[in-house]
Amino acid sequence: MAAPRASLNLVAPVWKGLPKGTRGLSSALAPEGNQRKGRMLLQFLADRFYDVQALREYLFQKRLSKVHRENRSFTYIKERYGPYIAGAYFVLKQGGAVKFQGKEWIRSHGRRPSFLELVNFQAVPVESVDASDCAINYEGLGNLLALKELQFLSLQRCPHVDDWCLSRLYQLADSLQELSLAGCPRISERGLACLHHLRNLRRLDISDLPAVSNAGLTRILVEEMLPNCEVLGAEWAHGLKSRPEKQPQDTASPIPA
Repeated sequence: MAAPRASLNLVAPVWKGLPKGTRGLSSALAPEGNQRKGRMLLQFLADRFYDVQALREYLFQKRLSKVHRENRSFTYIKERYGPYIAGAYFVLKQGGAVKFQGKEWIRSHGRRPSFLELVNFQAVPVESVDASDCAINYEGLGNLLALKELQFLSLQRCPHVDDWCLSRLYQLADSLQELSLAGCPRISERGLACLHHLRNLRRLDISDLPAVSNAGLTRILVEEMLPNCEVLGAEWAHGLKSRPEKQPQDTASPIPA
């Protein structure tokens, strides 16, 4: 089990006249050169935090809070426009792409998604979701589980998708046919074992999973668990220990005394 993180050691700022938060710091600095601004910023950070570890913990908590906000459930949208629009809006807001049945792919292209692109698809099921590199976590995955006609799902390189997330995918067992988990750093053998519910799965990519200790053996077990599914990933012999080669015996005749 991972060691508990150090508690956040924050102290009240003692720099008189400086705004309490980092917001507004730039307006408090007079434009007298980048070097002076840099010294003032370092002084502000030194006054606010005891040490570098406290600063790192503070930044970590801010990133964690941002991920939590981005994975909230869009309850109002779901009630007003239905689960297809809510799920599609969530994926696009994360920077992914969605495909409604019979339609072209819709991608965010780094911009904020617009309802005008989605409102006409309230009765059209979402059949494909590409959430590669998105910050989806356990809570955010709930926005996709209502897409009961979803056939293709890519979670490639999603940093927050873990074994607990995979334990929720059984709710898509009736529809899901293709699933990519390639490059997810927090998925292990235990999470892959939860995929036995996905009996309609025809293609599964489990390549490049650093938390899987023996990729070759894991692929064999997954193939046995899902016999009708094409499993992509490490070769079956990858990570398997081979027997040591026997040393050739010396057959030379002994030298006579």
